[in-house]
Amino acid sequence: MTDRLAFGAAVEQLSLAHESRASICEPFLQVLPVNAAAVCTLVNPFGRETVCASNPMAALFDELQLDLGEGPSWDALHTRRPLLVNNFQTSTGATWPTLMKASRHTGVHAVYAFPLSLGSLDIGAVSLFSNHSDGLSPAQILDAQVLVHIASVQVLRGSLASQTLKTNLEDNEGYSRRVVHQATGMVLAQLNLSAADALLIIHGHAFAHGRTVREVAADVVTRQLDFSSIPES
Repeated sequence: MTDRLAFGAAVEQLSLAHESRASICEPFLQVLPVNAAAVCTLVNPFGRETVCASNPMAALFDELQLDLGEGPSWDALHTRRPLLVNNFQTSTGATWPTLMKASRHTGVHAVYAFPLSLGSLDIGAVSLFSNHSDGLSPAQILDAQVLVHIASVQVLRGSLASQTLKTNLEDNEGYSRRVVHQATGMVLAQLNLSAADALLIIHGHAFAHGRTVREVAADVVTRQLDFSSIPES
């Protein structure tokens, strides 16, 4: 069983990763029975990019997935469900034939892929690697999903910070912070998120669609945009 104090420390470390410029991958290794981790973005506007990898093996496997456009990370994101492969090299070759052939020299054994998303916004995936086939227990899967959610927030924050966004955060003419606050409350209720995550969803949607935060917030308030009804990929 995962030490709950260690898990709490991992949650705190991951929650502060953006501000502290710490590794997003490391907290997973501290509390889960895995040997390596990689975090990647897979879809526009984030692009295909490895955000972090804990060792060269994880980096190479993640790079192969990105280059080939197939693999556990892609499937996890498309289904929005964890994909747990206890023995990658003996799994059915029809699923990712090119990746399986290309990755034989990497030494990858077990792969546990989790979708990286926030609300209705798809971002990428987290891949966890193990050198044995014991798998993850239900409790460990839940712990991983908690960490993956926090990682989603950190990756989105990093992407937003690195881009020149049309956010209109200043008090320009026609802009009301009350609209954004109201929209945040509505998204919070739609997706059962925290206020901070709901606001991040609004920013992320604006980023993904080339719009301003004010425009997206206005659409939410006037009920032209309901995040709970946006089809999931």
